[in-house]
Amino acid sequence: MDFRTETVEGLAEAVRKGEITAVELAAHALAQIDARNGDVNAFVAVDAENALAEAARVDAARAGGEVLGPLAGVPVGVKDLEDAKGFVTSFGSQLHASDAPARRDSILVTRLREAGCVVIGKTNTPEHGCMADTYNAVFGPTRNPWDATRSPGGSSGGSAAAVAAGMVPLATGSDGGGSIRIPSSCCGLSGMKPSHGRVPTGGPEPPGWGDLSTRGLIARRIADVAYGLDAVIGPDPTDLRSLPMPEVSWIDAVREPHVPSRIAWSPTLGYAPVDPEVLTICENAISVLAHLGAEVDEVPRVFTEDPIGPWAAMTDSFNWRTVEHLSGRPEWDLLDPVISDSARRGERHTAAELARAMDECHRLNLRLVGLFHQYRLLVTPTLATLPPLSGSPGLIAGEPDQNWVRFTYPFNCTRSPAATVCAGVSASGLPVGLQLIGPQHADQVVLRAAAALEDALALPGVASLA
Repeated sequence: MDFRTETVEGLAEAVRKGEITAVELAAHALAQIDARNGDVNAFVAVDAENALAEAARVDAARAGGEVLGPLAGVPVGVKDLEDAKGFVTSFGSQLHASDAPARRDSILVTRLREAGCVVIGKTNTPEHGCMADTYNAVFGPTRNPWDATRSPGGSSGGSAAAVAAGMVPLATGSDGGGSIRIPSSCCGLSGMKPSHGRVPTGGPEPPGWGDLSTRGLIARRIADVAYGLDAVIGPDPTDLRSLPMPEVSWIDAVREPHVPSRIAWSPTLGYAPVDPEVLTICENAISVLAHLGAEVDEVPRVFTEDPIGPWAAMTDSFNWRTVEHLSGRPEWDLLDPVISDSARRGERHTAAELARAMDECHRLNLRLVGLFHQYRLLVTPTLATLPPLSGSPGLIAGEPDQNWVRFTYPFNCTRSPAATVCAGVSASGLPVGLQLIGPQHADQVVLRAAAALEDALALPGVASLA
């Protein structure tokens, strides 16, 4: 068995048919973690006893004649920003590493368990999910399974690395500025940021980054992502932003993959430099979209300028709200400087500045509305560079680029559905992602096109360290 070549749907179907047991799947996940996590550091907490007991309950339910859920027995990793009952939610922070274990699951984890998933453990994240690399002072860095010197991206880097290394076939993620798409691209996976509100972020506490962040799933192929999401989307009364159930099943959408008739290709969005090798690989994938029947037009300018300003004004403000109670206390010095510096900027933002940032999100979306009157899909590079060295910036033509993730956060501002598909591999053996963005709430359009492109390209081989 190899989770990197099996499908999530196929694993669950095999459990439902009795061809394999949930206990066997959990045991395989635990064995792969034992064998590979030392090299990758994707999992930061594992509870083998409870995972096997949870899997045994799935098997007992099947033996008793119960109808099993769509994700029956599928092992899952949970990003360490959200609660899984019995595990500490550390947020990758020294200030929370000794917190009491969670007494309840997040809404996403609750729905995954109800669908039959078996929670294996927690995956690594940068402190409070605030970086595009995955490291923290508690657990150290997560390494990219394609090249141990490279970053897996962030902030869902532990989840992406765990899937790419074959430890689990499915893991949770969250995306407030690219945190599902960035690590999926860095680790050669398909990832999807659903429309804001598709996966509820309600519960007893307000969401960390408000209207910017949404939760989702990471898997190797887009059909696996769609199959998992199909089991967890839908409204929740505790989430002010949650959307009603879509009319079309998402897994049905990827079972009939096709590209839309007209696609806009924007290699820079109007402001973003790109590494030449990344651009060449993405352009090759664009030619495949055209071969599949799409009329592809290059759109040089989607936005008039980089929306980093309004995005940062909002994230800085949210970060200040999260840690302001530590200001003036010794614990402040335990925060990662990225967090403390961001929070201090947020402290200085006025209410008017925050309101103007939110107004700019409205204007950014208006630009997309105009674009989507002509095109059904917008395509860009997912990242401006190849996966960078761990702890380092990306490189554009050999020159350092601190903001190598500038293609992802605009679509958090607009709440758009956005996916990434592996477009190819560099000469040095590193994966490159292509980003697909759809109109408001048109998740199925993105999923269908991503599945069609993925099928036509054929995914690269498994990660070299795995």
